[in-house]
Amino acid sequence: MASAIPPSPGPRQVGALALLRRWKLWLFPTVLSGLVAMFLSLLYMGGIVDPSRSLHHLPIALVNGDTGPPPPGQQQNVGAQVAAAVVAGTPSGQVSWHRESLARAQDELASGKVYGALVIPADFTASIAALTTPNATGRPTLTVLTNPSAGSLASSLASQITQGAAQQSAATIGKQLSANAAAGGADATTSLLLADPVAITTRPGYPISSHSGLGLTAFYYTLLLVLAGFVGGNIIHNGVDTALGYADTEIGPLHTRRPTVPISRTQTLLLKMGMTAGIALVTSSLVMVATVSILGMDAPHAGLLWLFSYCAALAVGLGVQAINAAFGGIGQLISMFVFIALALPSSGATVPLEASPSFYRFLGNFEPMRQLVGGVRAIIYFDARADAGLTRGWVMIAIAIAAALLFGFLMTRYYDHKGLHRLTPQPPEDRV
Repeated sequence: MASAIPPSPGPRQVGALALLRRWKLWLFPTVLSGLVAMFLSLLYMGGIVDPSRSLHHLPIALVNGDTGPPPPGQQQNVGAQVAAAVVAGTPSGQVSWHRESLARAQDELASGKVYGALVIPADFTASIAALTTPNATGRPTLTVLTNPSAGSLASSLASQITQGAAQQSAATIGKQLSANAAAGGADATTSLLLADPVAITTRPGYPISSHSGLGLTAFYYTLLLVLAGFVGGNIIHNGVDTALGYADTEIGPLHTRRPTVPISRTQTLLLKMGMTAGIALVTSSLVMVATVSILGMDAPHAGLLWLFSYCAALAVGLGVQAINAAFGGIGQLISMFVFIALALPSSGATVPLEASPSFYRFLGNFEPMRQLVGGVRAIIYFDARADAGLTRGWVMIAIAIAAALLFGFLMTRYYDHKGLHRLTPQPPEDRV
């Protein structure tokens, strides 16, 4: 009886310990991982370490509604003096004071053009003068208006600056009144009142609803759209390459490779971009279902928000496909920096760009998340006003889509023209 033929031994297996001794195997992943970790740390922490020191023309409205005549011997009423002192007392370049009427200031708050306001009332001079007479009914009031729709940190910074300026002005007025009262022999009660003559109140100048995350829902919603476009684009990229036989599939111990489909780089990119356009409909819709329908996020213009969401996710997804087609395997890392690493700290959504270093203000001119946050914020907070960032958002989406199509297809056509095809040798059968 014939004996069974033993199977031929496979290739000699290499141990992990032996490979760990090869320094060249460590070199590329160590250098690349270290650089990514360092750059990410510098990018994210660099924008938030000290916002107060980075202040650059933070927009705040200054409303002098005082209609009283100037006090005897003075050329300006007290309101005008306070307004001038507020501007002069702010370090140069840190704040951009918008001298406006109350109606105009309310409009700028309602469009996100200013992060807060300081309002001097119409009877301010008369109320100050009445403090030294029996006609005084209470302390005059300066009002600080906040704008939570601009983001909690932006509104907080503006409120701190405005309150500080108001308190400094009140202290100056108190010193002047106390000196005059002392010269006139005022009693102790009057002197105590004149030492702190102005009350400062704070209230929302443009309130938002309780389901707006204190002004942060616009940022997180935009982040979801960017992630949907970025992650979805990479899933499509890898899935198509696997389905066409240009990449292997490994699930646990299972390994398969499909027959290679002969297709040009240009046609492959067209396929991926077509799928991106279709799948973005699903992902952007599900983002709205989860945030608006299930979690109850306020979305007063739901139809417009859905259309903007789809176009935003589509623009990011097409950009991912173009970058991956141009740069190959390292394209996913490059697109991560373009759409995530550089975009988040320059979005101006958590830390306003006016409180960020100049590098982030520069990035904010073209990085996609800055433009998308402005559009989403305009839709859900500012009644879809075009001048609140919606027009800029639409324009930048159109530019991004056009740039992705132009760059992607120019690169793939160039590769095809040079004969740099993706066809690779195919095993005779699938192996599982």
